[in-house]
Amino acid sequence: MAKYIFVTGGVLSSLGKGIASASIGALLEAKGLKVTLMKMDPYLNIDPGTMSPFQHGEVFVTDDGAETDLDLGHYERFTSSQTSKNHTWTAGRVYNNVLSKERKGDYLGKTVQVIPHVTNEIKTAMHSVAKGVDIVIVEIGGTVGDIESQPFLEAVRQFRVDIGSDEKGKPNALNIHLTYVPYIKTAGELKSKPTQHSVRELRTLGLHPDILLCRGDMALPEDLREKIALFCSVTKDAVFSAQDVSSIYEVPINFHQQNIHQKITELLGLPSREPDLVPWEDLIHRIHNPNTTVMITIVGKYVEFKESYKSLTESLYHAGYAHGADIQLRWVEAEQLEKDGFEELLLDSDGILVPGGFGVRGTKGMIRAIQYAREQKIPFFGICLGLQMACIEFAQNVAGLPRADSTEFNENAEDKVIFKLRDLVGVEQLGGTMRLGAYPCALTRGSKAHQAYGSLEISERHRHRYEFNHAYRPQLEKAGLSFSGVSPDGVFIEMIELKDHPHFLACQFHPEFKSKPLHPHPLFSSFIKASLSLGH
Repeated sequence: MAKYIFVTGGVLSSLGKGIASASIGALLEAKGLKVTLMKMDPYLNIDPGTMSPFQHGEVFVTDDGAETDLDLGHYERFTSSQTSKNHTWTAGRVYNNVLSKERKGDYLGKTVQVIPHVTNEIKTAMHSVAKGVDIVIVEIGGTVGDIESQPFLEAVRQFRVDIGSDEKGKPNALNIHLTYVPYIKTAGELKSKPTQHSVRELRTLGLHPDILLCRGDMALPEDLREKIALFCSVTKDAVFSAQDVSSIYEVPINFHQQNIHQKITELLGLPSREPDLVPWEDLIHRIHNPNTTVMITIVGKYVEFKESYKSLTESLYHAGYAHGADIQLRWVEAEQLEKDGFEELLLDSDGILVPGGFGVRGTKGMIRAIQYAREQKIPFFGICLGLQMACIEFAQNVAGLPRADSTEFNENAEDKVIFKLRDLVGVEQLGGTMRLGAYPCALTRGSKAHQAYGSLEISERHRHRYEFNHAYRPQLEKAGLSFSGVSPDGVFIEMIELKDHPHFLACQFHPEFKSKPLHPHPLFSSFIKASLSLGH
């Protein structure tokens, strides 16, 4: 039977529950345990797919096409766990399931209530991911005290009673509470009162923390650790610092140095094997000892809120670590490139990346950035919308189609180089209607894509509503554009590149969703390698 670790947060949001959960998962996996992680989000959206990137940040996509919270990206980057739609649940999805069952008569005429029907649905979801693993880490989104998260916390309380203890009397679950210990500069000291109040709030819901993670600017002094333990009714060795670090990939090492893995092992009765953290230690050494620097310019639509590109930026860093390079990111709002003198914003770029996005805003600026990269022989990498804009730029400026456009921006375009997925013609609903999830792709032998992957067949995750129009392929190929990746059935253009360019490559899929710090994605690795070769 799998053991469960529930991770909750208190005082305020954005303390890093996702990073903490993923880091604990990495430590336990390094002990030889099979780990999976899941996220419970209290908002009423069915999923984050239709939420604004400015409000929610990145939408992470799984192999089975689930549109999920960006924390699932952390889970997959830190561990070998592969998440799915079963690993992400929102209050909206839970209520939707319950109401659908009520409409079908599954409750046999009973009055449908939060307890037990909603909490039972949540508990069923928790059980659904436990097959074949030793540890299930469940992150509860939001902050303890929020009205939205109460059904999830009540389900956790019930769940712990349901699964009880193992044959040795060790509990089958434990609670880790991440809280905040602020440093008051004028007083010159750390304050534990917010943590005390957060734990008291948790207790009113019938839950008691077994371990406390105290987020703050600095490590906890011993006297404050003792005070927190006393006032929160935990042992001193169950109070851990979660202080700020220069790289999120230091967090597993930080936790290990404080022996949090030993406390979890003791509480749950796990095997006492010490974690093998040599790969992580080597990674941290490379992070802090780069040999060179490379400047990557990201031309995007949502650059004001960088969480919108979380997996993207991490993937660039991963490739940098592998090449011993310090990645310097320059963020350029695409609309700024639509003004005169835009070239100044792109000067000294070692590489230019145009990521995904939706809508017409800023697309003319993206086209200018792509043209600049193509003509100045600067390594270019386009992702999703970036591929579509690269096709339009090439059609307009090279292939003799000055009015080429996408029907996403102009339904009456003279040359519809990009148009709506044929399966979605007439479909107006936005949620869950894109081409989502992992699909295969066949690469052209000898292409840059083939060289990067070292394979002729790949599988990557997608999230798009528009595609390249095959009617224009002959004209663009004749002008010099290579279609180096195509779906096996020949329906979808997946990758393009230019042969007479140091590195001009774009893909319709999202490779950033499969990059890991210990295993960088080959497309990001090849892009950074080419950018290092330019080196201003």
